[in-house]
Amino acid sequence: MTEYSDHLNLWLSGLEGGDKFKILNKILADDCVFYSPVMHTPQKGKQLTFLYLASAFTVLLKEGKFQYRRILEQSNDAVLEFETEIDGILINGVDMMTFNDDGQITEFKVMLRPMKALEKVKALMMAELEAIKSA
Repeated sequence: MTEYSDHLNLWLSGLEGGDKFKILNKILADDCVFYSPVMHTPQKGKQLTFLYLASAFTVLLKEGKFQYRRILEQSNDAVLEFETEIDGILINGVDMMTFNDDGQITEFKVMLRPMKALEKVKALMMAELEAIKSA
């Protein structure tokens, strides 16, 4: 089994347990920047990053098929390739993270393919974000 840094292990444990949102809140730096595959501008700050990643957790982890296939880590950077399936659409993506010296995420970038998957995730994410705003 491959060993990862403590901060990457914290991220990975957050995907598996019931404390996803507590871990997400802990691991995001206040000045975190989120780069979405569908938004044209970076989403700046912990609150916006949390909102987008919490919505992504709800959408991408819902069917229980989410799995990281490859993880590359160097210094304070990590690249994690993932796969999941939603409504019969195979989704392939990459999470790219940069951590600060305290082990918190300062930059989170997501890329998705193919276009059909990107469109599906975009629609589900927009609906999830609207549901959060309405609550």
